[in-house]
Amino acid sequence: MMRIGKLVLAIATMAIASAVQAQAGDYPNKAVRFVIPFPPGGPADVIGRMIGEKLSRAWRQPVLVENRPGAGGNVASEFTARAAPDGYTLALVANSHVTNGALYSGLKYDVIKDFTPISQVAYYSLVLVAHPSVAARTLKDVVAFAKQNPGKLTFSSAGSGTPTHLASELFRRAAGIDIIHVPYKGAAPATTDLLGGQVQFMFNNPLSALPHVKTGKLHAIATTGLDRSPTTPDVPTVAELGFPQFEVGTWFAFLGPGGIPKEIVAKVAADIAATATAPDIRERLLGQGIEARGTTPDQLSAIMQSDYAKWSKVIREANIKPD
Repeated sequence: MMRIGKLVLAIATMAIASAVQAQAGDYPNKAVRFVIPFPPGGPADVIGRMIGEKLSRAWRQPVLVENRPGAGGNVASEFTARAAPDGYTLALVANSHVTNGALYSGLKYDVIKDFTPISQVAYYSLVLVAHPSVAARTLKDVVAFAKQNPGKLTFSSAGSGTPTHLASELFRRAAGIDIIHVPYKGAAPATTDLLGGQVQFMFNNPLSALPHVKTGKLHAIATTGLDRSPTTPDVPTVAELGFPQFEVGTWFAFLGPGGIPKEIVAKVAADIAATATAPDIRERLLGQGIEARGTTPDQLSAIMQSDYAKWSKVIREANIKPD
């Protein structure tokens, strides 16, 4: 009886494996939904539609982009976590998906465990910019002035807990300086007040900052990637200016609900990574200050876990709360 039971189990296991492989080979055989946690027109929406348009031709199936903004991205993340784990519902999230796990209490999902990593597809480092009236023109000048004038330098951000805020908090801690954080409801109003001189500095996204740097309305001091940004190769990084390992950026990645079969994950990840790094999309993204990337699921998983550990510590110790 035991041998028969083992034989039945083996046959059942083989049948399931064959079914999954067939399912992966047939994927996709219907429309795929890309859930975007932000309103139309933003970077995630633009990236999702670029990739979706190209994949729909390659897959010969519709790719439906669905915007579900709200609660800092939590609405879309919760929706995705509850979707069927079949590869037909994927979310294009920013790294705020990970930091939200530390920012928000009472989330109905785990930002790591309840999702299947697919591929990181885009990244941009922030730019530390200053109003032209500020005498400090280098990072060394900024630190020196801040130490001589504690509590006088103002840094705007797109809101509490956003990358633009976390960058200033990480810099404050790394440099040992006392600065004032001025949160706004988004990058646009924060940039407007920086242009008007109401605040002095901002770790801003390149889409908002670089047009004003080019016209001389803002001064670029440093970028926040470990390597220089290809959009601003002449601007040094914070890391190379005396703060090794300092890195803050915004990345975008595809996740699915937890439990998607590995064969489907492998196919989806390979197709998305190849599409995101195709020359035409790479060029279009670079024109907006965004670097195209195409990681494996394992690489994305490592990035998510590393970011969660890093920013949870900063958020907890600085007692940062969402707006």
